[in-house]
Amino acid sequence: MGGTDVTDGWDWRQPGGTPGPARPPGPGHPPVGSPPAPQGAAGGTTPSPWWSDALADPWRDPAAPAAVVLPAAPIPGTEPEPVSDPDAPRRPTLRQLLLIPLITALLAGSLGGALGYAFAVRGGAAAGTVLGADPQAPGLAQRRPESLAGVAERVLPSVVTVRVPSLGGTSEGSGFIASVDGHVITNDHVLAGSTGGKASVVFNDGSTAPATVVGQDPESDIAVIKVSRTGLRPVEFGDSDALAVGDPVLAIGSPLSLANTVTAGIVSALDRTMQAGEPGGPTRYYAAIQTDAAVNHGNSGGPLVDGAGRVIGVNSTIKSLVSDGQEAGNIGLAFAIPINQAKRVTQDIIGTGKARRTVIGAQVGGQGAGTGGAGVRLAAVEPSGPAAGAGLRAGDVILKLNGRPMTEPTDLIALVRKFAPGSVVTVEYRRGSNRQNASVTLAADAK
Repeated sequence: MGGTDVTDGWDWRQPGGTPGPARPPGPGHPPVGSPPAPQGAAGGTTPSPWWSDALADPWRDPAAPAAVVLPAAPIPGTEPEPVSDPDAPRRPTLRQLLLIPLITALLAGSLGGALGYAFAVRGGAAAGTVLGADPQAPGLAQRRPESLAGVAERVLPSVVTVRVPSLGGTSEGSGFIASVDGHVITNDHVLAGSTGGKASVVFNDGSTAPATVVGQDPESDIAVIKVSRTGLRPVEFGDSDALAVGDPVLAIGSPLSLANTVTAGIVSALDRTMQAGEPGGPTRYYAAIQTDAAVNHGNSGGPLVDGAGRVIGVNSTIKSLVSDGQEAGNIGLAFAIPINQAKRVTQDIIGTGKARRTVIGAQVGGQGAGTGGAGVRLAAVEPSGPAAGAGLRAGDVILKLNGRPMTEPTDLIALVRKFAPGSVVTVEYRRGSNRQNASVTLAADAK
């Protein structure tokens, strides 16, 4: 080749010789310091497979010895403290396990209640849903016996509807049981027009029974009938003289054929003198209990009871603004015969078939002259009557009877009939310009 060597830049050196021309290692040329390539069977060299790729790896030193490095065993007592990751999931505690179902149950209950209310309001509640509390459940308030409802419940079984056949058909009124043997108190005008002395009663439970007329007193407007039936519950009687204005009362009866009707009110006046009667019939006088309880046609003969359920009057008449011949209705002015008077008349009718009438033994002639026109003048005095026995004379002006002022002739008649025969009353009268007092013992009419 004329002494010129061709080199590829690989610095190859013979062992113990001088470096050759520098050339990069190429295929078939091992790097510097590498063991000689193994000889093949034909005596040629075979490239090593483990370093051929390292020639092109800039981060690898082909001359570095191959070694396997194992991690050193830790020295006892020098292990690092365990470190926990705060973001790593943790195992739930017992408290969390208990709170989760509790909160879930509360949320489910609230949601269920809201949905139930919404369905109920929209009419979507199930057909089997029971609304309201059990009325028999303990703790629920019950009506007290002294309440109006308790009084009505106690008295209603003793009140009856009275039906009377007449030529014009059948008329109705009310009544109440006065004795266990079947005596019933009602008004005389309820039985007016009855044929054959027959009537019938309808009890609170709807059952009926025939009745016979025991007796009637047209002037006091009290009548007594009797039914044949066992197990009757009579009313409890009160004291009408012990009433005061403002006391609560109940009126019970069958107004306008509406059986078992109860209305409430108060005593609005006492000793309201009444003069009543139908055309062609007797004139009735009584000092009535005035009440604002609703009373209508058909209430007649029914009881007026106090707040304790005791009968203190017999409902009899009402005031109305309509003209004669027109149907009257309640306007809050009703009148009852005091039970003390009605009870006395009833006992007379049961005992003798008729009632006694209380009189003072004088006739009234008109309003008295004098201060303010007060008082009632006596037109005549019976020689042997109660008034004459007390020293009263014709012309005397009665100013008060037992403290009750007299203004109309009706006042004296009605108040006298309120008392039983034999009662002693105080009469304040004026004779001329002198005022005097007298005690008069009332008597029964000779009729």
